[in-house]
Amino acid sequence: MDASFSENPTRTGRFRWRVVDIIVAAILGVAVGVIFVVWNFAGDTLGDILKAIFPPLKGLLGGMWLLGGVLGGLIIRKPGAALFVELVAALVPALVGNQWGITTLISGTLQGLGAELVFLLFAYRVWRLPVAMLAGILAAGFEWVYEILVWYAGWQTGFKVAYLGTLALSGVVLAGFVGWLIQKGLARTGVLNRFESGREGRTLV
Repeated sequence: MDASFSENPTRTGRFRWRVVDIIVAAILGVAVGVIFVVWNFAGDTLGDILKAIFPPLKGLLGGMWLLGGVLGGLIIRKPGAALFVELVAALVPALVGNQWGITTLISGTLQGLGAELVFLLFAYRVWRLPVAMLAGILAAGFEWVYEILVWYAGWQTGFKVAYLGTLALSGVVLAGFVGWLIQKGLARTGVLNRFESGREGRTLV
């Protein structure tokens, strides 16, 4: 197949998934999943410390779990990319083994949907830092609802509200800002040259 034809958005459709999109999204999901596994072990002690000080502070570490959806959307820039990458990323620790087991996939689905809805809101056309941060916030909000219903239903209302605040802040920084920086960094290496995110992502604007 002619490479110029496969890369031409006016012929194939801006939102049509290419084979390279699927492959890169899967690789990205696995890579983020490995980060999740490391984060689970590395952040466990710090999480316990924060929880002992004030339980809702644990949310300050939660943003890293939202990274896959934000990063997937920023790089692939196709409908479903945020959900796909976050779900693949969640599958890795679920298979390796963690304290949440298969329910990790529920979190991954909700987190991915949260980020996906923000990119949809901007018609998959705006990829600036504020949009990435907003995606991190909504992903955090979706995860917060799930955790409050399943894990922290017994918390006082003040704790629940405070947890939403810390989780949203972490989503802004660890998912939104860090995800945006990673996308820009990858673009500068040239590995994203076949993507719009690589061609437009070499400047910090």
